Amino acid sequence: MKFLTKKLHGLGDYAAAAVLIVAPFFIGLKEQSIIAHWASIAGGVGLIIYSLLTDYTYSVAKVIPFKVHLAFDSLAGLILIALAFVLKLEGIAQIYMIVMGAGVLVVVAVTQTDTAASDA
Repeated sequence: MKFLTKKLHGLGDYAAAAVLIVAPFFIGLKEQSIIAHWASIAGGVGLIIYSLLTDYTYSVAKVIPFKVHLAFDSLAGLILIALAFVLKLEGIAQIYMIVMGAGVLVVVAVTQTDTAASDA
């Protein structure tokens, strides 16, 4: 069931990037893992960069095909989930990494890739 358009996905990308950059400071991620802290921030910055370069509405240069963007999203989601376990995070830090990673994977799964349908 793919109901999320490219346009809405683009808006969500910038919102998710903001969360990835800001949330580590509010949940004390650095106290549990400096690697997780900076991975979240780097992921948010990376998301902004590749979103600005993606072939969709809210970009400045349409050089990355949308399907490649979705592949980057999927990889990022898997990395966030893996870090929760590899770094042996606990409590809110673990939940944050798993929820953010799973959230990204769900968004990818429900995003329309048919160009005509997903430009709306």
